[in-house]
Amino acid sequence: MKVNKAALAEQIAEQVGLSKKEAEDMLATFVDIVMTTLQRGDSVTIAGFGAFSAKTRAGRTGVNPQNPSQKIQIPPVTVPKFKAGKALKDALKGKSNAPADDSVNNDDANDTVSTF
Repeated sequence: MKVNKAALAEQIAEQVGLSKKEAEDMLATFVDIVMTTLQRGDSVTIAGFGAFSAKTRAGRTGVNPQNPSQKIQIPPVTVPKFKAGKALKDALKGKSNAPADDSVNNDDANDTVSTF
């Protein structure tokens, strides 16, 4: 089961007791705050869940795929990074101290969450 942004907002609305529109607004605000913070060069840490940060990948020399004999210069680029927290890692490993949530379908170990 994949959970996209709309499904995530719907689950938040159900579990918190908000309208779907309020949950969508909260989710959009969260995404906006994370993006703005990363653009400033800061990080966002949610204890037990993980940390969002921005990392600058160094420039390097690459090969032109259309002309393998031609070398090209790849410029440095800033990319988002996420480091999972201990509680999230433990939940995925199935350890007993991780919070259990019966409202989320955990039938398939290969479930993914879509990015925003």
